Amino acid sequence: MLVLLGLGSNLGNRRRYLLTAIEKLAKHAKINVLSTSTIRETAAYGKTDQPDFLNAAIKIETELSALELLELTQKIEIQLGRKRTEHWGPRTIDIDILFFGNKVVALPQLQIPHPEIPKRKFVLEPLNEICPNFIDPISQKKIKDLYKEIL
Repeated sequence: MLVLLGLGSNLGNRRRYLLTAIEKLAKHAKINVLSTSTIRETAAYGKTDQPDFLNAAIKIETELSALELLELTQKIEIQLGRKRTEHWGPRTIDIDILFFGNKVVALPQLQIPHPEIPKRKFVLEPLNEICPNFIDPISQKKIKDLYKEIL
């Protein structure tokens, strides 16, 4: 399954957290990292009174289910010191499952596609770099078109 992930960090050695998370994903037997976007610095979104983020997106292939991938990403976040104390608060690492092929998942613990994608330039910009022609299964729009709409 082709999967698109978004990564962000705004505490500590932000670049190291992003790169370590990508390395941990790449080492998993059922994950193949296909491409990684440029790492970008962006202002905090939602809760803006916190340090700037470094953000990136990666494209992977995986045999894992969406829930298995969620479990893995949350395990990596914990390994890298993530503490979930405040919604949209500062964090060492955040790994979001943005798209899981063309599947739509609506579970209490997991929403795919990530519902905030069309509003978030910090997500669309790196996605546009690595997969501009990927089609959002909800809007049926290409990433490059969603990105143009937010500029």
